[in-house]
Amino acid sequence: MSVSMRDLDPAFQGAGQKAGIEVWRIENFKPVPVPQSSYGKFFTGDSYLILKTIALKSGALRHDIHYWLGKDTSQDEAGAAALKTVELDAALGGRAVQYREVQGHETERFLSYFKPCIIPQEGGTASGFKHVESEEHKIRMFTCQGKHVVHVKEVPFARSSLNHDDIFVLDTANKIFQFNGSNSSIQERAKALEVVQHIKDTYHDGKCDIATVEDGKLMSDAETGEFWGFFGGFAPLPRKTTTDDVKSAVALPTQLFRVEKGQAEPVSAGTLTKELLDTNKCYLLDCGDEIYLWMGRSTSLDERKAASGAAEEYLRSQDRLKSQIIRVIENFETVSFRSKFDAWPQSAEVAVSEDGRGKVAALLKRQGVNVRGLLKAAPEKEEPQPYIDCTGNLQVWRVNGQEKILLPVPDQSKFYGGDCYIFQYNYPGEDQDECLIGTWFGKKSVEEERSSATSHANKMVESLKFMASQLQVYEGSEPSLFFAIFQSFLVLKGGLSDGYKTFISENELSDDTYKEDRVALFRVQGSGPENMQAIQVEPVASSLNSSYCYILHSGSSVFTWIGNLRTPEVEELVERQLDVIKPNMQAKLQKEGSESEQFWEILGGKSEYPSQKIARDAESDPHLFSCTFTKGELKVIEIYNFNQDDLMTEDIFILDCHSSIFVWVGQQVDQKLKTQALVIGEKFVKHDFLLEKLTVQTPIYIISEGSEPEFFTRFFTWDSTKSAMHGNSFQRKLSILKNGGRPTLSNKPKRRTPGAHVGRSATNEKPQRARSVSFSPERVRVRGRSPAFNALASAFENPSARNLSTPPPQVRKPYPKSDSSNVAPRSTAIASLTSTFEQPPREPLMPRSIKPRPKSPPKAESNSKENIMSSKIETLTIQEDVKENEVEDEEGLTLYPYERLITVSTDPAADIDVTKRETYLSSAEFREKFGMTKEAFYKLPKWKQNKLKMALQLF
Repeated sequence: MSVSMRDLDPAFQGAGQKAGIEVWRIENFKPVPVPQSSYGKFFTGDSYLILKTIALKSGALRHDIHYWLGKDTSQDEAGAAALKTVELDAALGGRAVQYREVQGHETERFLSYFKPCIIPQEGGTASGFKHVESEEHKIRMFTCQGKHVVHVKEVPFARSSLNHDDIFVLDTANKIFQFNGSNSSIQERAKALEVVQHIKDTYHDGKCDIATVEDGKLMSDAETGEFWGFFGGFAPLPRKTTTDDVKSAVALPTQLFRVEKGQAEPVSAGTLTKELLDTNKCYLLDCGDEIYLWMGRSTSLDERKAASGAAEEYLRSQDRLKSQIIRVIENFETVSFRSKFDAWPQSAEVAVSEDGRGKVAALLKRQGVNVRGLLKAAPEKEEPQPYIDCTGNLQVWRVNGQEKILLPVPDQSKFYGGDCYIFQYNYPGEDQDECLIGTWFGKKSVEEERSSATSHANKMVESLKFMASQLQVYEGSEPSLFFAIFQSFLVLKGGLSDGYKTFISENELSDDTYKEDRVALFRVQGSGPENMQAIQVEPVASSLNSSYCYILHSGSSVFTWIGNLRTPEVEELVERQLDVIKPNMQAKLQKEGSESEQFWEILGGKSEYPSQKIARDAESDPHLFSCTFTKGELKVIEIYNFNQDDLMTEDIFILDCHSSIFVWVGQQVDQKLKTQALVIGEKFVKHDFLLEKLTVQTPIYIISEGSEPEFFTRFFTWDSTKSAMHGNSFQRKLSILKNGGRPTLSNKPKRRTPGAHVGRSATNEKPQRARSVSFSPERVRVRGRSPAFNALASAFENPSARNLSTPPPQVRKPYPKSDSSNVAPRSTAIASLTSTFEQPPREPLMPRSIKPRPKSPPKAESNSKENIMSSKIETLTIQEDVKENEVEDEEGLTLYPYERLITVSTDPAADIDVTKRETYLSSAEFREKFGMTKEAFYKLPKWKQNKLKMALQLF
């Protein structure tokens, strides 16, 4: 579509450059920007254009355009709004979805922009109306409908307007009443309270009383009596009458029309297929309540305007002016549009052409308009994070038939592809102790044992009163969180379970279960010592990949193969995985392109192999769905522009991030339905409501209300006190409303320990982190290893063989707690510290968390300098239970040069904490090496600190 400057209205210059909402009102058939302070205020006699710009994770900007028509707007003004919408889309590059919104029949997407509701006011501009300005408060009554967004409509202030099915808000001078029809749902009542709050803030400056009235409640209640007093006393309510606004549309067969010269002509076709759509044409698809206008990429701006006019005329000819019109552009069709066609072809992600947008940007740039945002949003480059504390306690069971067998610590991270596993991970959360119970299904595991694993996991969650989160994982589709929990993860071929052995026996298959004396090839992958995996693959050359490193062993020969496109981090991980798989043998280095004949001979000869890294599903922009599950049938409704308040305690919701699915279960959900949460998640994945090519292996999380972990709450602006409240949605909202907008809790949430557990080791000490070393092919692999590595490696080691790896050095804290055996005389300490205390206080170089201590009773004043210094010395005493992320002041710390602190130093510093090597650097050398101060460094996330330390050989 070609665009010239004369085709674009000047009011659209610079539109859609950043995320947010922009609004224009049609005045004299021209768009006029509306001030941001007036967003959400609409007049019944006007027409408006609303642009919603969303910044996607990919860095691109997505646009949705709505044109809103008041019930009293003129036909000419409505037509102008429709045409200006096409112009605005052209200014944005011609790929926005455009929605026609009619007052009282708005889409939920549109209403979500102006939460909690819109209440159009009488009046208008171009239509000749005057905006009504009330001098005194007028009693008004509104009906509220909707569980997720609220459709508010003003109704006559009369008893005849009330009924048992809806919720009504009566706005009087000094009090706002909410009348809950006996047939209304709890969720609708809760959402209506948001409307009450909006009316209170907007029309009463937040100063009026609020009362709720239940349908059928006796007059003995004072507020109920006051409510009915406005209607002349209580009387039975009439039955709800069906009006034109709420009449259900007659089901019409879906029909396709081709738009030719402003006229809609039927297209005869047995079934709807994409091949019927010509890129040089525009088409109407009549689906009853919705009418889609599809515009080919090669159509001109004038053709699109003519097609828009034809769609409006089509509605008028059928007296369906309240129906929705949704305009879509070729290659940017919505999910709902594609779902109307039979077998819409699945295609790769469309490469968005910048041609139209670039031309518009060039025109605007000549006029001095900043067009950076119009061309492309800045991509957000963030490394994946696990969003879970990785210092918790882990238990793992292998499923064998209907039993589960607890694995010893050395085998916890060693899985077989033919088996199923259950794990329980307990860890400290932000507000309380958290628990995650998960299942892992190997690619060749049998269905009976998968069902058994799921059953055991469900019972474990039920035994914890649904306070634990749950995760279902398939081999090859593990989320980063799973790898972060296991840290060093090994997947072996074959299986140990009876189910696997029976399966291969019945099907006369060879047993390829891993044996140390057989030929085995492992692909090494990961991002660091706390996230590394070794995956056993077929021992053939085609299994190699230039983006990875590999370990190959056959008998007494061990090789490491280094791909040319691997990252330095992966190359180091090979050394660490060798400590696990073959700790007693020296490996022969094989660089890609210079392999030995013996290496190729073991793999059966050379062959072609890939070079691109194995793609994993990336996390996409999240979508929230409300679920209804009845008689095995799942129905979902998408919640747009969602927030925490959209999660109703009576319902089940699904958060779809493409790479993972989260099923959130409210506290008030029926107990039987809670047990089917995983089934609901599996049905959602199978149905693929967003047509995003979900696979049955997509990880599924089950999240219980009140126990939401950080890896779920990160998608919201989260207030944990809201999820800890008691009562149904209506009771909670009413409590917040009457408490001035703040959640109220009878008791502060306590830290929760879901159940007794055994840690990664037999002791309760925090597990020592694995340490990083620099790799050199010439040197022998002799190094200290963490207890976790020693435990896992012990399963592979020959007890009679000599272990080349040295035991880990003794770890000492940089600030050991003083005792009477090594403390200098008090007078000496006072003398050495006096000058320090007399100086003005300074900020510590590194942040620390200080635990509050109980105040001591007041002591008699003393002029003794020794007593004063003694108390100050006591404040400097370092507690031995300092958390890993707590850092002490540098006073008294011995400093060493960088060369003596690195892991490969020829003259290593003695008596240091090898997990905090960087603390022994001077401030100047720390800034030189890390490019930042110590204070800035310790404000970084732990995973980022470790990555920087790895790069400097300090980890």
